[in-house]
Amino acid sequence: MGWTVTVAVCTLNQWVMDFDGNLRRILQSIEEAKKCGAKFRSGPELEITGYNCEDHFYESDTRLHSWQVLATLLKSHVCNDIIVDVGMPVMHKNVTYNCRIAFLNSKILLIRPKMHLCDTFMYRESRWFSPWTKVRAVEDFFLPRMITEITGQSVVPIGDAVISTRETCIGFEICEELWHPDSNHIPMSLDGVEIISNASGSIFEVRKAHSIFERVKMATTKCGGCYMYNNLRGCDGGRMIFNGTSCITVNDKIVNHAKQFSLKEVEVTTATFDLEDIRTYRNLVRSRTHSAAKSQPYPRVKIDFCLSSSDRIVKSVTLDRAKFGEYNSVDNERDEMILGMKFLTPEEEISMAPACWMWDYLRRSCQGGFFLPLSGGVDSSSTACLVYSMCHMVVEAIDKGDKQVLADVQKIVGDYEYIPRDAKQLCNTLLVTCYMGTDNSSTETKLRAAELALQIGSYHHSIVIDVAISAILSIFQQVSNLTPKFKVHGGSPRENLALQNVQARMRMVISYLFAQLMLWVRGRPGGLLVLGSSNVDEALRGYFTKYDCSSADINPIGGISKDDLKKFLIYFREKYGISSLEKILDAPPTAELEPLQVGQLVQLDEIDMGMTYKELSTYGKLRKLECAGPFTMFCKLVRLWRDCPQKEIADKVKHFYRCYAINRHKMTILTPSCHIESYTPEDNRADHRPFLYNHTWKWQFDAIDRELQVNVSSDQHEMIDKKGKDTTKFRSIRLTSYSGKAEPEAIV
Repeated sequence: MGWTVTVAVCTLNQWVMDFDGNLRRILQSIEEAKKCGAKFRSGPELEITGYNCEDHFYESDTRLHSWQVLATLLKSHVCNDIIVDVGMPVMHKNVTYNCRIAFLNSKILLIRPKMHLCDTFMYRESRWFSPWTKVRAVEDFFLPRMITEITGQSVVPIGDAVISTRETCIGFEICEELWHPDSNHIPMSLDGVEIISNASGSIFEVRKAHSIFERVKMATTKCGGCYMYNNLRGCDGGRMIFNGTSCITVNDKIVNHAKQFSLKEVEVTTATFDLEDIRTYRNLVRSRTHSAAKSQPYPRVKIDFCLSSSDRIVKSVTLDRAKFGEYNSVDNERDEMILGMKFLTPEEEISMAPACWMWDYLRRSCQGGFFLPLSGGVDSSSTACLVYSMCHMVVEAIDKGDKQVLADVQKIVGDYEYIPRDAKQLCNTLLVTCYMGTDNSSTETKLRAAELALQIGSYHHSIVIDVAISAILSIFQQVSNLTPKFKVHGGSPRENLALQNVQARMRMVISYLFAQLMLWVRGRPGGLLVLGSSNVDEALRGYFTKYDCSSADINPIGGISKDDLKKFLIYFREKYGISSLEKILDAPPTAELEPLQVGQLVQLDEIDMGMTYKELSTYGKLRKLECAGPFTMFCKLVRLWRDCPQKEIADKVKHFYRCYAINRHKMTILTPSCHIESYTPEDNRADHRPFLYNHTWKWQFDAIDRELQVNVSSDQHEMIDKKGKDTTKFRSIRLTSYSGKAEPEAIV
């Protein structure tokens, strides 16, 4: 006998503290779920308030408005005849919990608090919530009067319980509980829970999507059953963008899933399955049945409601592989086979994640577009291409009939009859780019910037800002009667640095002037958001001027490594046929702040920094992800860089940590960026560390020197070949990151 059940997971683009908009999107998702025949609708974590309310969770107003939204849902006819679970904060006995509230036909069934909180990297849930620690136990929760007036209930159960319908049983996990070693779905499945809903607020990081699907799939591979994974989408008001990818898994097979990236605010994903298939799957795993026979029972909330339909034949659910791009990486073939689906490449993820984040920020900030200082280098060109990618996604959504996206575009441009024809035309409307040249700028960078602007369609200007710089310097000269000089003209390092910084900071001032007035020039209302374009590696090293044009309203590439940006531009060039990117990729990175010599560049980023971008990326991952201090980093790099002499590795580590300490204060004022890489040094949310260090690191560096001395004899011994001949003098010449010149290494 078949018991066919249809369930729905929801991917919502919520906005923190936007109770009206969040309610509207929740109601829309419930309505769409019912149209698809679903009898159980689940949603993402904290969907009523938005996930990133942060210290707003301390406010009683936040809890009050959450109950008001829930009251509206309980009264709505849209919510009739379907089990709905939604997420919101709940205070019980003066303790605030992150909860799911399940209700049916204007009656609350269960309040289920989160039992394992997430405090890893970008998360710090225990700052606002406490975990529910009473396993398989419930207590009485006394409802607010506004809810009692609707439901007629004064008390409902709160705690670790499940819901029993006429034919099946529903359990709940909340985000981190899936990732925790002691996952709740295991004991629930042993106690006969056949449908488990997970409400998540999982953020995007590049190369992460496959791990989510792998965990969801493994939950039902071991336990059988239906696992419903709900996630948020887009930017809800902070530096994070949520990963989307809601999905439904039945007995180790992902039967349907939502898109990873989309401008669609509400996406409902449904699946229909047979409960008998779950029972057969579980019964065949005999070791599981023996464990289930002695499992401890969960408290059950029993309801007179049936999820299953009278249909005995389950209609097949076709997995829409077009929702994910081609996953060509050889390294990830294993994951593709495990999950049975294809994923976006990192380059595709980078092309879409910051674009979606920018779109949410633009449409919700009530600004008229973006202003970007376009230098013709990899970083600012990547930012420009991400705006172009955003425009492509907007036009595509409008072509597919997304009325909300069209309404947002019309509001942004101030024209309610405007319909964008193509991405290039929309980019011209939304993006103003400007090349700000000085006497130290090369003709090549100016031409590269202009060519890229032409190909993506941005409204572009090339200006010279020397007169503004001279005016600033003249003020100093009047006061001091001294004229600072560049190093090549006989100036000191202090003079040289000051002259570079005044150029960079003047670009920031001009950027904000143009951002405020360019739409006035074009006859449109409003202003522009200034875009920054410094990458995650430069932030880690502190290789930027404090309050220069890296200081902006938002920075789409602030969480992306230099290496990934280059790969992204290669992909973008091929996808959209933007030939100008080839010259940009071939050009060496340079700040162009020192004088040219015979019209040619002499200042290169990697020489200035004393390290390569690839080295920076490695330092960043070791420092953050592997929690390595100077000594541990040295030890790990000795194993990682086997062909590099240990003395050189020691010098590199010391140089990095000196620069890191000296420039750490810059992290406190970084322009908000879209979180992409897990090793971001962004101070506000991801990387809580001091910003004043003793830059000598004496104790740590002494430890490196002692380790180096211990290893000297063994290194020399390894360099004696089998014939007993000392081959150290025949070492190959390597390109060092300190001088940029080919020099023989010192013999240790």
